[in-house]
Amino acid sequence: MARTSDKSVYDPCDESSRLAGEPDSVASDLARVIGRAIAANGGWLPFDRFMALALYEPGLGYYANASRKFGAMPASGSDFVTAPELSPLFGRALAVQAAQALAASRTTQVMEFGAGSGALAEALLETLGERVTRYAIVDLSGVLRERQQARLARFGPKVVWLDALPEAFDGVVIGNEVLDAMPVQLLHFDGAMWFERGVAIEAGRFVFADRLTALRPPLDPPLTGAWVPGTTVEIHPQAEAFITTLAGLLRRGVAIFIDYGFPEAEFYLPQRHGGTLMCHQAHRADGDPLADVGLKDITAHVNFTGIALAGQNAGLDVVGYTSQARFLVNCGLSALLEGATLAQRAAAQKLVTEHEMGELFKVIAFAHGLPDNEVFEPIGFVQGDRMHRL
Repeated sequence: MARTSDKSVYDPCDESSRLAGEPDSVASDLARVIGRAIAANGGWLPFDRFMALALYEPGLGYYANASRKFGAMPASGSDFVTAPELSPLFGRALAVQAAQALAASRTTQVMEFGAGSGALAEALLETLGERVTRYAIVDLSGVLRERQQARLARFGPKVVWLDALPEAFDGVVIGNEVLDAMPVQLLHFDGAMWFERGVAIEAGRFVFADRLTALRPPLDPPLTGAWVPGTTVEIHPQAEAFITTLAGLLRRGVAIFIDYGFPEAEFYLPQRHGGTLMCHQAHRADGDPLADVGLKDITAHVNFTGIALAGQNAGLDVVGYTSQARFLVNCGLSALLEGATLAQRAAAQKLVTEHEMGELFKVIAFAHGLPDNEVFEPIGFVQGDRMHRL
C-alpha cells in the first residue's frame, strides 16, 4: 500500500539539468544516483536510505562533496555554525570534563567522531596538552578529513585518522553534533494507522511516498496514543545502533555526546506533529529535504531517551544528562569568560542563552570499566543533572 505527497524537487531524470552556480553538477549527479537507487528498490526508498545517500554518497553527498559547511556568516559560503566554530571557549570548557574523565579512567586517549572543521579537536588538544598522547578522529568525509589534517598538522603524530573502528578503546569519546546527522526513519500517521515514509519518483521528481511496511525496529509504545492525522515523526535506529556498537568497543572510559534534542516524553508530543526534520543552507533552516539534494544539510533532533537506553542495554552506565548551558557553566565557562574580550564574550553567550543553544542542546555522558573503588561524579553534571527526565 503506497501513498504519495506532492512535495517535489529537482528532476533526477533530466541528464541536461544543471543548477545555477553548481558547475560540477554535484546536485544533478547525486539526484541521478538516488534515482537509480529508487528504481533498483522497486520504485520506493525508505527515507533513512535516501538521507544516507544525500549526506554521505562518496564525492556527491553533502558531507562528502567539496562545499564549505561550517562558518559564522553566510558570506563565507558556509551553511551553519557549530559551537566549536562559534567560540573556542566551548572546547576549553569541554576539556575540563575530558581531563576529569581521562584521570578517572587512567587513560590518555581521546577519540572524536565527526570532527567537522577540526575546531573542537584543536581546542581540546591545546587545553589538554600532555594529558593526551593520542587523539583519534573518525570521520566519513574525505574532504573534511583533509581540512582537519591541515588545521591540526602542528600537533604532529599525536593526531591520527581511523579508517575503521578499533576492536577496543580505552579513553574518552567525544561527539559534537554527530547523532543528529545519522539517518532517521520517517513515520506518517493518516488518522488510522502508521506508515513508513520514503521517497519515490513521480513525473520525474522526488516525492514523499508512504508504505505499510514492517518497521525497523517495530513501532515503539510512545506512538500508540492520540495523534493528529498527517503527523510525521522520526525514529532513530541508526543512532541507537551506533551507541550499541560504541558500547562494544569502549573497554574503559567515558563517552560524551552534545546535540540538540529532547527526552522521549518531550520528543513524541502530539503537538509536535510536523516532526523535527530540518535542513540548513546558507544559514537558513527549512523543512524540505527533497530540495537541493547534496547542497544542504539534513538533520533531525535526537531522542535522548532512546540513546540512553541503547547505551544502558549494551552495558554502559549513564552518568549524566543536562542542558548544554548547565554543562558548560559546571565546567567553568564563567571563569573562562573573565579573561575574554567583549566580542569573545558575546559569541560565548550564544552557547548558554536559552533562546540560542543553551537549552535546546543537551549533553549526555556514558561510562564503562572505571575502577570499582572510585566514585566518578562528572563535573559537567554536578548541578542541574536531568537523568531523572530520561
